[in-house]
Amino acid sequence: MKLLLTREEVRVGVERLAGEISRDYSGQSPLLIAPLKGSFIFLADLVRLLALPVEVDFVQLSSYGLGTENGGRVRLRRGLTAPVSGRSVLVIEDIVDTGLTLAYLINYLKKRRPTSLKVCTLFDKPERRQVAVPIDYKGFTVPNQFLVGYGLDCGEKYRQLPDLWILES
Repeated sequence: MKLLLTREEVRVGVERLAGEISRDYSGQSPLLIAPLKGSFIFLADLVRLLALPVEVDFVQLSSYGLGTENGGRVRLRRGLTAPVSGRSVLVIEDIVDTGLTLAYLINYLKKRRPTSLKVCTLFDKPERRQVAVPIDYKGFTVPNQFLVGYGLDCGEKYRQLPDLWILES
């Protein structure tokens, strides 16, 4: 493995995002929605730094493909429990690569008529994008390589690593 971002660099990025979100949502109490499992570490760190009240909910989505590839089919495995209609909603993503899963989630949420819908991702991999998706808050642009650590996994391994690593074959 090759180190891409240290835990300190990641921490600074999360702090910057928390400041931007706190500023933009001042006086509001947004609903933060995070896809499981990868986003939970980023979400936990981010929520503790926000200077505003928030509600948190989770969805679980499956992308079907072989190995490290997304096959393009997305399925909802666990839906929301919190109401979305008439609320400011902020999706908290660990990484956006092809955009397929995020596009599915955005469509799912729009049908529930939020007042506003924005996206925050810690890592953005634009070279892999297959569909255009909006990103309102972005921590880091990362290379088109397989990444692990800080919530990102390979076969459920490496998720716990505090730094971001390139998994070399």
